[in-house]
Amino acid sequence: MLDKQAKPTIVEMTEFCAENAELFSMINDWLTTAFNTEPKVVFPYGNKYGWGIGHYKKKKLMCNIFAESGAFSVMMRLSNKQYDTVYNELQKYTQEHIDNKYPCGDGGWIRYRVICQEHYKDIQKLLTIKCLS
Repeated sequence: MLDKQAKPTIVEMTEFCAENAELFSMINDWLTTAFNTEPKVVFPYGNKYGWGIGHYKKKKLMCNIFAESGAFSVMMRLSNKQYDTVYNELQKYTQEHIDNKYPCGDGGWIRYRVICQEHYKDIQKLLTIKCLS
């Protein structure tokens, strides 16, 4: 997934997620159906992140989802106010990601690794805020 010259298919990305392939498919399907995002296979941040699926609404980036071996990561940005609206409803794992976000403007970026159903539920909460704003 890190070779810029070898663009993977969505099927290949899904298979790469192994035991979390179903969650990877579910998050991508959910974003396109619930929020009408347009998914595109992209190589947005270089070799450290590799190939992913960018989800866009009216050309505005909602998030990037990166296939990983046995997992996947969601890269997204929210404002501090947006994070605060659900912070107390999230798992400690998720709160730690928010606490250690990469600052940007009045909020920041998180790279959130999903390896279980509980992580999936939390990232859905954050993505809902992003896609409805």
